[in-house]
Amino acid sequence: MPKPVLRGLIIVAFFALTAFVLVPAFVPRPAFIPGFAPPPDMWPRTVSLAGIALGALALLFAVTRPQADEPPLETDGSSPARMTGRFAGLMLAFVLFLVAIPLLGFLVSTMLLTLCIVLMTGERGHRIWIALLAFGAPILLQLFFNSALGTQFPKGVLTKPFGF
Repeated sequence: MPKPVLRGLIIVAFFALTAFVLVPAFVPRPAFIPGFAPPPDMWPRTVSLAGIALGALALLFAVTRPQADEPPLETDGSSPARMTGRFAGLMLAFVLFLVAIPLLGFLVSTMLLTLCIVLMTGERGHRIWIALLAFGAPILLQLFFNSALGTQFPKGVLTKPFGF
């Protein structure tokens, strides 16, 4: 199976898993939702469905577009074993993120996940940008969704006494 086809299938499978398994399981839906308010699962489901559509589009392009002989991409010299290790580490980070949400809450878990993913890329030189991305972006994300959209994120058992 060509790489672009496999890539499209993986994208569709990942977002389908998120939309149809993870969102219904982890985003509680209250019994009563006022007519003017969107349900809490609207944005995660919207992003997941957009991901499915983009994955299907990538799959469609991979199947219909003629494959040209492209020169191999230049990489950082990582071996396939190292790349497999990074992928396994990424999957472990996401599993740990799902385990950490009930304990630490969304905010702290997202900070740890973002920091872990940035460090897995091998980037170490721009420490201020890494800190802003890992710690500032989740805070801004939570403030936006909480203030502007009224969406509550899960609070952790260990962090609930501190307010996040």
